[in-house]
Amino acid sequence: MSEDKIIITISGKDKVGIVAKIANTLADLNVNIEDIKQTIMQDYFVMMMLCSIKDAKKSFKEIKEGIVNSGKELDMEVWVQKKEIFDSMHSV
Repeated sequence: MSEDKIIITISGKDKVGIVAKIANTLADLNVNIEDIKQTIMQDYFVMMMLCSIKDAKKSFKEIKEGIVNSGKELDMEVWVQKKEIFDSMHSV
């Protein structure tokens, strides 16, 4: 169900350890990565992730705070949205 799904978008200057840091944070939160896309454009890193929070023991707000804080440690921009909100914002 889409209420159990979140979309994470991360962007910023490319550096070592971005995927590892975010993936470890998600694992610690018991959030499952279902799909991941990333690219690097002229030293600028962009990643989108589709994740399931179905088995997470924390609230969406706590999950979002954890991911955003990890992004701040990396000096990256991070957006976390529920998939149902993301879908409604991007439908015609």
